[in-house]
Amino acid sequence: MQQVVPKICLSLFGSVFLFYLAATDAPGQSLPPPELTLSQAVQTAVAKNPGISAAGFRVESSDARITLARSGLFPQIHFSEGYNHTTNPMWAFGTKLNQEQITREDFDPARLNDPDPITNFASTLSLNWSLYDSGQTRYGLRQAEIGKNMTALMLDRTRQQVIARTVSAYVGLLLARKNLEVIEQTLETARAHFKMVQARFESGFVVKSDLLRAQVHIADLDQQQLQAESQVQVARSYLNAAMGVPIESVFELSSPLEAGKEIDGSLEDWMEKALALRPELKQLQNQEMIAREEINKSRAAHHPSVNLMGNYEFNTEDFSEWGDNYTIGAMVNVNIFSGRRLAARTVQARAELNEVGARQAELKQGILVQTRQAFLQAQSARKRISVAAAAVAQAEETLRIVRNRYETGLLNIVALLDAELALQYARTNRFKAVHDYQAAAAQLALAAGTIDADFQ
Repeated sequence: MQQVVPKICLSLFGSVFLFYLAATDAPGQSLPPPELTLSQAVQTAVAKNPGISAAGFRVESSDARITLARSGLFPQIHFSEGYNHTTNPMWAFGTKLNQEQITREDFDPARLNDPDPITNFASTLSLNWSLYDSGQTRYGLRQAEIGKNMTALMLDRTRQQVIARTVSAYVGLLLARKNLEVIEQTLETARAHFKMVQARFESGFVVKSDLLRAQVHIADLDQQQLQAESQVQVARSYLNAAMGVPIESVFELSSPLEAGKEIDGSLEDWMEKALALRPELKQLQNQEMIAREEINKSRAAHHPSVNLMGNYEFNTEDFSEWGDNYTIGAMVNVNIFSGRRLAARTVQARAELNEVGARQAELKQGILVQTRQAFLQAQSARKRISVAAAAVAQAEETLRIVRNRYETGLLNIVALLDAELALQYARTNRFKAVHDYQAAAAQLALAAGTIDADFQ
């Protein structure tokens, strides 16, 4: 235990230092941006995302609601201190009587009708205990406890959604950077080809239109590069927002954009997991329990309620002498007619129960659709990866052949530019397929309710 605490502190210090470096990164600094793995991004999001914090506060609030509901089982004790100064005949006589200071002279009609001013301090300790409130407190307590389970499930689902959003943002930033790299590679190739075209033009082997076409192609790639750089900045902002860190933070992503292991299990297995694990479905099941408790609660309201009351009081004028008294009693209350208010509450509670049942059926259908869609998308993207990799190799070989033939005058500039674009498209598609698979795998885990902070 003594070794665990320093490790935790050291890890926390390292995380704080990492984010300090990221937040203070500026173009003029020589320090490189800190590295960030996918696992670190997810852990940071779980610790810092405001949505998770908000859901955690709702869990704390539900704890307080349980305490509030349980308080109805205990007696309520109050102390009060009152002060009055009066010449009212009735109150003056009663006050003196409460102070136990009545004498024979106080029954003189003249003194009764025109009493001297009297001061009184009344100290009262009172108790009110609902011995039986037709089960309202008991049912309310059970509803509050179920409500806490619902907020805990909401916290779990919020955490899952944040993790999935962080994973998608991370691989989205990886894809944006890869797209930028592809454009930069294509631009480098295009400039090399432009020099070749320029040399052939100066030697009189090609017309000027070939040179102009190459220039236009480079200008188009320059524009694509600017757009890709902008997309990288936007993707970085999405990742920072998902992690709950300053938007301007800069990190060097160290997890590669690669397919990783293939998802296990059949579609039926994943759909079965989803119906068993999705927190939203469990929430509705808890809400159904609350609705049933509400029906019982509304029916029990027809039963009588019993309250025990008591107070102890002492009255004094100057705290030198005082009189004290106590009162105890009980009250039984039976609702004979409420204008159908209680019956309407039962009807309302039953309708809410039926509504929850319908929503469960709707949610199950939605969960199955989401799981099926994510599973099929992951399968499709996985197959596209190998096809896209083969297409890249073919496009590279095609460009090599076309370039050689252009140099010997067997093909025109259009064929060369088309080969460049085909290679750029193939490279982009390969990275897009890997990205789509990782994103679909995260969405599948989210749809099934299995995604957690260890997701890779």
